[in-house]
Amino acid sequence: MFYRRKIILALIQMLGGELEKIRIQKLLFLFSQKKIKSEYDFIPYKYGCYSYSAKADLVTMVKKDILLENENTYTKNTSVDFIKTLKLEDEKILVEIVKLYGNMNNSALIKHTYINYPYYATKSTIADKILNEEQLTKVTNQKACSDETILFTIGYEGVSLENYLNKLLKNNVKLLVDVRKNSLSMKFGFSKSLLKKYCESIGIDYIHIPEVGINSDQRQELNSQKDYDELFEKYKKTTLLETNSYQETIINLLTKYNRIALTCFEADVCQCHRKPLAEAIAKFPIFDYKVKHL
Repeated sequence: MFYRRKIILALIQMLGGELEKIRIQKLLFLFSQKKIKSEYDFIPYKYGCYSYSAKADLVTMVKKDILLENENTYTKNTSVDFIKTLKLEDEKILVEIVKLYGNMNNSALIKHTYINYPYYATKSTIADKILNEEQLTKVTNQKACSDETILFTIGYEGVSLENYLNKLLKNNVKLLVDVRKNSLSMKFGFSKSLLKKYCESIGIDYIHIPEVGINSDQRQELNSQKDYDELFEKYKKTTLLETNSYQETIINLLTKYNRIALTCFEADVCQCHRKPLAEAIAKFPIFDYKVKHL
């Protein structure tokens, strides 16, 4: 079993074996804030801090009968003592979280996280019902508001889905343009249908333009920067010359949305075709905007 799932199970165990769904998310979030590198990352969502990855693990554990689920709660369905399986430091943090916040109900936990972590309330549908004017102002001040027209690029290698989405939100990206030839991914959340779903859940539109991608068979044996550079020179002389209409479509999308991001896999923009693609788009006479690699 993945270690991160043991943390969830230990938390539920510490609180009597049954825990409300909203409280699980909030308590896991507070746990994550005590760690330098947490097992789960979070985004601002309709009820505040939320982890799609934690939700996916909860769904998996229900399917495996490790947890029972009803409309509002999850119940531990195994006699295993998961507290004993934790690292000592994690057990101490969980004990502290339960001591400080374990008796708070859903509403109290939501309000506490909104007040102390206002960024995570920026997508809330209920903030105005539970926060006063001063507290709401702090939430509003956390919202990205720049509307300068910028063509961003972003890779998802080495980051969680939640950290990736946060980067888009913090740069006020309005549309994600997937420029992968093949939009399937083994990494959680980054296959086309899921990525579209998760983007749209936080107000970011999604479109896939595979025509400007690179075939996977051309991406074999890339062992050095020289290999990447040779691949991209070929890409410039073939695909980029053959896809002017799709590049113009991207420019039109940019003028419509103001802030869009081209996305592919690689973390290093110098090893990804999104860089020569963005450079080619920037050379169009009608392009008069900034390009920024996230």
